[in-house]
Amino acid sequence: TGHKGRYGHEFFRFEIDKYGMLKYANNSNYRRDSIIQKTLQLSPMLINEIQRIIKDSEIMHEDSSKWPHQDENGRLQLEIEMNGQSINIETAKISSLADTLSTEDPEGLRVLYYLIQDFKCLILSIISLHFKIKPIA
Repeated sequence: TGHKGRYGHEFFRFEIDKYGMLKYANNSNYRRDSIIQKTLQLSPMLINEIQRIIKDSEIMHEDSSKWPHQDENGRLQLEIEMNGQSINIETAKISSLADTLSTEDPEGLRVLYYLIQDFKCLILSIISLHFKIKPIA
């Protein structure tokens, strides 16, 4: 997810390849911060849990054709390849659940919103467990 604004192109991105390698990047130019990039190997148990989250969300069955297109506020992109199925979704950035209510498919966008929030929490928790991003005083 990301946008181009006052501080340039800011984004949060992660990718998990078929070997369980997590690649994380967070770019915020606020106060001239540099891009944060981390890579780590996920356990098979964690990969199974991520697959379960995807399956339980039923995002693979959603039709994004009625979802809003990218705008000046940014975009949200999700690409999943799992068990022979694949989806590639690109829509306007969803800042809050309220953003989904005035769309043609609020239920589908709600599914996407909650899935992205779950992924963000999980990935940021994993990153903070493995790397000291801010030292503890």
